[in-house]
Amino acid sequence: MSPGSIHDDALWPAVPADEWADTRTTVHMWTQIVGKIRLANTPVVNHWWNVTLYITTTGLTTSPMPYGDRTFQIDFDFQDHRLRISTSDGEERSLKLEPRTVADFYDELMAHLDELGLSTRIWTIPVEVPGLDTPFDQDVDHASYDAEAMNRFWRSLVQVDRVFHEFRARFVGKVSPVHFFWGGFDLAVTRFSGRTAPPHPGGAPHCGPEVMHEAYSHEVSSAGYWQGGGPEGSFYSYTYPDAPGYRDAPVRPTAAHWDADLGEFILPYEVVRTAEDPDAVLLEFLQTTYEAAADTAHWDRAALDAYGAPDAAPVHGRMSGSLLPGICVMERLTDPR
Repeated sequence: MSPGSIHDDALWPAVPADEWADTRTTVHMWTQIVGKIRLANTPVVNHWWNVTLYITTTGLTTSPMPYGDRTFQIDFDFQDHRLRISTSDGEERSLKLEPRTVADFYDELMAHLDELGLSTRIWTIPVEVPGLDTPFDQDVDHASYDAEAMNRFWRSLVQVDRVFHEFRARFVGKVSPVHFFWGGFDLAVTRFSGRTAPPHPGGAPHCGPEVMHEAYSHEVSSAGYWQGGGPEGSFYSYTYPDAPGYRDAPVRPTAAHWDADLGEFILPYEVVRTAEDPDAVLLEFLQTTYEAAADTAHWDRAALDAYGAPDAAPVHGRMSGSLLPGICVMERLTDPR
């Protein structure tokens, strides 16, 4: 039985979007500051994969970032509610995550970086958020922090991250990490057909067209989890470019639907968290929406699908489940004991 196969609010917490909207906006701006520090200090990777954050056992992390011959890392801890900066030469600083303005957060974080010899200049305008134009160092309007609500959202990310990793493992083609985009404040994983795509039309606030051109340089089927699309947020799935018949393709579960305004398939978060087997419901949505994208666009699924994809025939030379015991990976048995 999977870890999420018995409904338990401690595993899949309720996350009513309206109840923590102010906190979400404040923390969104905080993650943008940290994400832009990562952007400024890391070499560009295809599709901007160098700028994302990652789920940890306590919150979110940048992972190690280079700074000269040193590295440093910034971590959000949503259990102890602190932001921590650590360096490869043993230095540390931290600040409290509590009700405080975005400007105050920005000033203290930048002061700590200066003290550590990690001074970093960033563009202080928020991106991808309609209606938010105030520079971080001047934003005194957003100052909410509900620690319990933030912890609940992070715990939902932990579960989604776990299931997304299982889904990611079913693909042997090019596929992104499971990562948190601070622009949209969403967790996502993206599969690629291997073919180039037409230039993306762009349109995200404060993002030049070259940003989206790089992000969508190749055909994708992308899925994620964000706080839009439903009273507790939603799972989404879309393709770029979408092929004829895609939006009319049958997907499951029955609660999933095409949202014409968003241009995505949507599955409400609460449908998953209240299901008898949340993992299975979410995986069904991820798999069927991927199949809709891949089949309507004629992806080479025989070459791309593997590693335990549902109903996939064994492929010689690939690490299917039936081959695992024979390749000296005994610790990967079904029962870890």
